[in-house]
Amino acid sequence: MSSNAATFAEERRAAILDMLEHSASVQVSDLARTFGVSAVTARADLDALEAAGKLRRTHGGAVSLHKALTVSIQDKRINLNVAAKQAIAQTAIELVEDGDSIIVDSGTTALEFVHALTARRDITVITADVTIANYIDDSLPQTDVILLGGTLRKGHRYLYGPLALRALEVLHADKAFLCPTSFVPNRGLMTNFEQMAQIKSAFIEAASTSIALIDATKVDAGGLMLFAPLERIDVLVMDRDPEGVVTRQIESCVEKGKHTPQLILSTSQAAHSSSKFPEP
Repeated sequence: MSSNAATFAEERRAAILDMLEHSASVQVSDLARTFGVSAVTARADLDALEAAGKLRRTHGGAVSLHKALTVSIQDKRINLNVAAKQAIAQTAIELVEDGDSIIVDSGTTALEFVHALTARRDITVITADVTIANYIDDSLPQTDVILLGGTLRKGHRYLYGPLALRALEVLHADKAFLCPTSFVPNRGLMTNFEQMAQIKSAFIEAASTSIALIDATKVDAGGLMLFAPLERIDVLVMDRDPEGVVTRQIESCVEKGKHTPQLILSTSQAAHSSSKFPEP
């Protein structure tokens, strides 16, 4: 490496560390665009900084060692199923129009979805998730955020309780993007915390359209509290439908004359609907 190239690399890496002081994470694609370098060079910068103990690499980027994102105290899910969550986010963003008001749930899939909001303008996000609100404040100047009040669940960085529910009573959004802990056949969308089930259910009531973001690992997984049966959801966005479990549940809704959600897969497993939302 020439002396000039080495100097430029040092300057880029110093700038990356400065970015991490203001935003808890960076993405390779964003760094490549910002510095006008290839993705290979951006990854090399991150690898060098990780080797020097300055940051922690993640799939597709890096997080600050000092301001690491905390989404769940029980299981650090930020690096799990990343490709599936990013594919879901990129598919779900097609359901958002410039100028929309949207409710965004908590979780790593929700965070990936918010990252994709760079493609939209004049969006208002309503959320109970402190990490998501911080990210919007730091990284999405074109997006407004309404942070619900309430009690902070320690270690989880989201708000719940009567104050959050009361706020939702006076708010109305175009769309709500929900992230369940699991989808249990013949039950519906689940979470593990009773008060969060109340918040998620209130999200559905406060929006014209409800959209669930579910990666395939959450199908028939554990979940303690039901917050919505399948017929309360308008759209399901998934990376894939393992063994057609969700498709069969939707067909059951049709047979019983219940409201039927639209299933959109982010892979080629099934053709996407030509319409953004199901016909009334």
